[in-house]
Amino acid sequence: MTSDDHPPSNRRKTVLVTGATGYVGSRLIPRILPHYNIRCLVRDPSRLDETLCNQVEVSQGDVMHSPSLQNCLQGVDVAFYLIHGLGYGADFQKKDRIAAENFAAAAKEAGVSRIVYLGGLGDDADSKLSPHLRSRHEVGQIFQASGVPTIELRASVVLGPGSLSYELIRSLTQRLPMMICPKWLSTPTQPIATEDVLAYLHESIELPTEKSEVFEIGSQDVVTYGGLIQMYAKERNLTRILVRVPLLTPYLSSLWLGLVTPTSAEVGRHLIEGLRNPTVVRDDRARTIFSHQPMTTQEAIRQAVQQEA
Repeated sequence: MTSDDHPPSNRRKTVLVTGATGYVGSRLIPRILPHYNIRCLVRDPSRLDETLCNQVEVSQGDVMHSPSLQNCLQGVDVAFYLIHGLGYGADFQKKDRIAAENFAAAAKEAGVSRIVYLGGLGDDADSKLSPHLRSRHEVGQIFQASGVPTIELRASVVLGPGSLSYELIRSLTQRLPMMICPKWLSTPTQPIATEDVLAYLHESIELPTEKSEVFEIGSQDVVTYGGLIQMYAKERNLTRILVRVPLLTPYLSSLWLGLVTPTSAEVGRHLIEGLRNPTVVRDDRARTIFSHQPMTTQEAIRQAVQQEA
């Protein structure tokens, strides 16, 4: 079965989407809406796209408040967990953990048949794994141990207009003809196009497995963050000079990003801490188990630039 097929049962499955107003969730809903009954878990219903309000069931709740989750998850077949706590402040790891535990317990009690979670790449054995990536992995471990079969998709930089990581790359490249760059621009990464992420998420609803699985997803090639900047510059017909120096610490880098991008220095700091860690696909089982095949990094950036236009 491909992600574009209808479910095999005559009964349309009910799919819950958390993070429905976020970058991935707001794009996933229109894609799966023709095939499933969609319920959106939102803290503030007024933030949901008005064009979707009459086509989906809106359930107000908060993953930090477990009683509000019980009604939201009743009757749900598959639940997407598309939430991360970068905006929670300094104690985001603790809040990420509490939110995941609340959601896992409520999903188990409601009899949800599958959780689909979008996490992050990175080597669990890396003692220097950033707090952001470590928290992403911990959330996945909570779901894997919950008793609810979970498909965890681990991805690196998501390339598409509106994605926080992509907007950092776009802003830096457009604003700075010459960049004094920290060492992390040489870190290898395996980005993925937004469209590819959505395809993997869609296919995960009907993926024929009864157990919990972790799949690493990425584009067809490995690049560096400096390479991403140069690829974006090429698509925009810009000339950019990168001068690499080992002087900028992750903290100073985040302050630098706060000056030249729309991203706050606090969120930027957590992102930059993650950029020091290689985020590449080490287990490529997704290539054989999913029918979808991702595009190259250059193709992903070209598509993103076209979507900007």
